[in-house]
Amino acid sequence: MAVEATGHWTLPDSPYAMWVRGELEQYLRIPDDGTRVEVIGGDFVVSPAPAVTHAVFLSHIERRFTLALGSDPAFPWRALQTVNLDLVEIGDGYIPDLVIVGTEVEERALNGDVSRLHPDHIGMAVEVTSPSNARYDRRPMFGRQIRSTKWNGYARGGVPYYLLVDRDPRLSGVTLFGEPNRGEGTYEVLGEWKFGETVRLPKPFDVEIDTGKWKPWE
Repeated sequence: MAVEATGHWTLPDSPYAMWVRGELEQYLRIPDDGTRVEVIGGDFVVSPAPAVTHAVFLSHIERRFTLALGSDPAFPWRALQTVNLDLVEIGDGYIPDLVIVGTEVEERALNGDVSRLHPDHIGMAVEVTSPSNARYDRRPMFGRQIRSTKWNGYARGGVPYYLLVDRDPRLSGVTLFGEPNRGEGTYEVLGEWKFGETVRLPKPFDVEIDTGKWKPWE
C-alpha cells in the first residue's frame, strides 16, 4: 500500500494493522525522540515532537482537572497525556495530546485491564495545534487534499466532546465540539473562545480554563 509522508512508501500491511501491532514506527525507522506516528484517514502521519510551549498549554488544561479533583474528591474525571487511542471501527490510530477519562477507566488501567484506549473509554479528546500538523486536528477545509482529519475520526468514533486549541495566528482560539454524528463524521460547535477569555466547559465536566497567558505561535 503506497502512502505519502515525506515521500512514497510501500508497506507490507495496512498502516492501521501495523500501528496496532506496534510495528509501524520500527518499519519507518522513527527515532525515539518524541516523534509521533498516527494513522489518520487510513494513512500514516509522522509528526515531530511537540515544542515546549505546546506542553505548557496542555499542562494548563490538565491542571484545571487536577484542581477540580483537589476541591472535590468525588470529581469523576482524570486527564491523561499522549496515550494510544484505537479507532478500530474506522481503521485509525491516534495519539491525542490529552484525553479526559472517567475514574473507572483509570482504575482499570491501574489493574492492567486497559492496554490502549478506545473511543468509548474517553469523555473528551483535546488537541493543541502545531505548525506541522494543525490541518489534521481541524475539520477538513474545502480544497485541501486531506479526506479525513482527527476531527472526523473522533466524531465517527463517538467521542462525546472534542476540545481544539488552535495556536495558528490566523485562527487562534479554543473551540468545543460535541453532539457527534457518527455516520457523517461531524460535530456541532458548542462553544468558542478567544485567547485571553476563560473557557467554561459545561457539564459533565464543569471546569474553567484560564487562557489569559495563551498566545499564538510565532
